[in-house]
Amino acid sequence: MSLKLSVVIPCYNEEKTLEECLRRVLAIADEDLSLEVIIVDDCSRDRSLALAGELEARHAEIRVLHHEVNQGKGAALRTGFRYATGDVVAVQDADLEYDPRDLKRLVEPIRAGEADVVLGSRFLSPGEHRVFSFWHSMGNRFLTLLSNMFTDLYLTDMETCYKVFRRDVIQSVEIRENRFGFEPEIVAEIAHRDLEIYEMGISYDSRSYAEGKKIGVRDGFRAIYCILRYNGYRSPAPLQLLVYLPIWLVFVLLDSLGVGLLRSLGLSAASSLALPFLLASVADYFLCTRILFRNRRVGRGIVLFSVFALAGSMIDLLLTLGLLGAGLSFAGARACSLIVILFYNFFTRRRFIFSE
Repeated sequence: MSLKLSVVIPCYNEEKTLEECLRRVLAIADEDLSLEVIIVDDCSRDRSLALAGELEARHAEIRVLHHEVNQGKGAALRTGFRYATGDVVAVQDADLEYDPRDLKRLVEPIRAGEADVVLGSRFLSPGEHRVFSFWHSMGNRFLTLLSNMFTDLYLTDMETCYKVFRRDVIQSVEIRENRFGFEPEIVAEIAHRDLEIYEMGISYDSRSYAEGKKIGVRDGFRAIYCILRYNGYRSPAPLQLLVYLPIWLVFVLLDSLGVGLLRSLGLSAASSLALPFLLASVADYFLCTRILFRNRRVGRGIVLFSVFALAGSMIDLLLTLGLLGAGLSFAGARACSLIVILFYNFFTRRRFIFSE
């Protein structure tokens, strides 16, 4: 069965490798596989766009799109996916780390109707690999493990470039991430849909930062955030509680600083508790919406949050004063009360404020 493959190539300052990359991509076409190659230049500062235009003029399969402002890999892919017309859509970096001949194998499970998405793994292939950074590899494995915990997929290489989709699948996904956060975001999106997902080994020729590698440490931290952001609200309660713990610690820190400040000004224990609690709750709400939960009904959510924050403040006050009356020190009473508030906050946010 003949298949049309749309290969989307995000490009930023890749004039040294772009032409060779395209030569390799175009070489995989045959009577059973036709190509549409979409280059999305992300406001390159070198000759990448001009070179892409020259190649477009020579090859009917190539189409060039251009961003006026640099936005990142995810934004470039979002643009390319929108214009893809093939039966299957694949991602191809403009460098020479990945071998397009692997794409011919990756599309086969989709051609056969067995898969909706196929991911290429750099850690499954028995073929040749250029040795790459140990710490880069360990960071990749850590991010893949964390992603697997939240998606309940057993992948070996979540950060792989080679992701191949049925066109209707990828065009139905709203991609929000502009940079390398696209990788964990798209894995989260496909994991929580009723899709058949395959993983196959691929070859890999890693390049160094001196050779133009762009992903960095801050992208690693962004990937962690994206794993939590796009999976957390759909995860089981125990995992959500695990993610909520750091948010609660921020709440405890802000509350404790506020209470300490007010007490140092001479206020009583009762007078120093309510205001810091409510201010810390605002930070808690913000972090919940950014990391753990989605609030589709903002107005209703804020009203419910206000009600439960006031109720929580009253519970905190009464419990702290009760424990002080029972003979506990102020620090001990606060610690016990804040542990109770941990479960109160988590339950009310999950069950009422941010319920789907």
